[in-house]
Amino acid sequence: MTDIRAIGRFVLNQPHTTLSWKRELALVIAFLVPYDLIRLAAANDRDVGVRHARDVLGLEHHLGLDVERALNHALAAHHALEAAAGFWYAGLHYLVTPAVLILLYRRAPERYQRARLALMAATAVALGGYLLFPTAPPRFLPGYVDTMVATADVGWWTTNASAGLNELAAMPSMHVGWALWCALVLSGLARRPLLKALAFAYPAITTLVVVATANHWVLDAVAGAALVLGAWRALTPHPERQPVYVAMSG
Repeated sequence: MTDIRAIGRFVLNQPHTTLSWKRELALVIAFLVPYDLIRLAAANDRDVGVRHARDVLGLEHHLGLDVERALNHALAAHHALEAAAGFWYAGLHYLVTPAVLILLYRRAPERYQRARLALMAATAVALGGYLLFPTAPPRFLPGYVDTMVATADVGWWTTNASAGLNELAAMPSMHVGWALWCALVLSGLARRPLLKALAFAYPAITTLVVVATANHWVLDAVAGAALVLGAWRALTPHPERQPVYVAMSG
């Protein structure tokens, strides 16, 4: 945490006049390419991933959080909802996050660097998790329906791998982590309490989607959210967060 704060202070001390959209675009691309490559590198040993998945499921059962199968079967019973969840899972992750980055860059450039750094820091830690603790999603275990395969006829994803994504990068869920980051940014930009509250509907629905589609365990979602919250708290100064609470309390 101390190292993250040190990096944050260095970035925040740079003058905002140096902010260039070309540099920022290159930086984001340079980060996303290794992100996908490292995720793919984590998918080597399916047996290890399944064993870790069973460990996660066992812990969830002990905690009373093992709701994945019930949600998965409920979703699989409605093809239209299956398809909608498939589009949400496969599309919004890489559409909404860049859109929020651009919105923040244009609306509040003084907040942009620290928020972008929080996103990247959390994601970098997640990559370490994929390499050190490769975890299979629920759909790899008996009793779960791979809803992405079931809806491949209406989507762009194939029946071989859900949306072409890494097979053993379930823990933590950065679908949930990135969605929560988007909500934190949007709630900080919004002026009305209702809009601030609606911003958090995105990570809430995303959590439901990734679990019901059997692509993530509940604890994957918890871990992804915790990473983003930790990075946000470490790298985002308190004054930036205060308007949210003041507006909502007023």
